[in-house]
Amino acid sequence: MAKKLQRPVVITGGGRRIGLALAHHLLAQKIPVLVSYRTRYDAIDVLADSGATCIQADFSHDDGILAFAEEVKARCDGLRALLHNASEWQAESPDVALSNTLIAMLQIHVHAPYLLNFHLAPLLRGYGHAASDIIHFTDYVVETGSDKHIAYAASKAALDNLTRSFARKLAPEVKVNAIAPALILFNESDDADYRQKALNKSLMKIAPGEKEILDLVDYLLTSRFVTGRSFAVDGGRPLR
Repeated sequence: MAKKLQRPVVITGGGRRIGLALAHHLLAQKIPVLVSYRTRYDAIDVLADSGATCIQADFSHDDGILAFAEEVKARCDGLRALLHNASEWQAESPDVALSNTLIAMLQIHVHAPYLLNFHLAPLLRGYGHAASDIIHFTDYVVETGSDKHIAYAASKAALDNLTRSFARKLAPEVKVNAIAPALILFNESDDADYRQKALNKSLMKIAPGEKEILDLVDYLLTSRFVTGRSFAVDGGRPLR
């Protein structure tokens, strides 16, 4: 039987972009990392070679969420943190029933964090005052709304509210906070016109890169006092 991990950080959606950067950042600090992924990209193989425990998971239905929770319990007896990074960005479309879009957004952004928080809370507790963390990744649209991604915005707003409810429920052992980013980094396929339009939507007019998120996560994990708060990392975009 494989040796159990010693209080790893769990990162959902750890195979791409911010989740992937967070996994490598924590591994560089010699912190055990357990990531979920939906599709096995080459980046997952690199993570595994770097020492991460990588578990395929399907959060599109509750059984998949609960199966992932059981896998986590089988791999460790305690957790240091649970970072809810898994996300999907769906717009309303005439080709997809509105109810299906709403269900899909609520499933990944609300059902998964809600169920995982409840099922994994016993692994976060028992280590003392403010010794464990949950971090929800929401979105700047929680504050502004979105006319093109209404279900997405609503689901992220629900996740924002879960932050405060779980902070109340799990204190003082577990701190629960949210990070609400806007544009952090571009996709390689984004062309110059798109990039410039996106940059013009913020006051700071840059895509700052993942370090902004990594530094904030480091702060939240080391804080002994901050809980139930949402931290905007949006370059002042809602003020435009």
